Amino acid sequence: MSRLIYDYTKSVLERVSFDIKLFSKELDKAVKVLLPYEIEQLAEWLINFTSEKPELKPCLLIINK
Repeated sequence: MSRLIYDYTKSVLERVSFDIKLFSKELDKAVKVLLPYEIEQLAEWLINFTSEKPELKPCLLIINK
């Protein structure tokens, strides 16, 4: 079940990536729900995802809290 939440989180983040505020809000929610190893995986995914969308790079700070 945990894997489903991780995949759903990535899907949501992709869909809201047009709005930095909404993206930050969803990322903050994800950090509260995901397991520690999933947060690490999400951080790696975010680095790759934000390489194409530099305006979202400041959101990486949410993961590093």
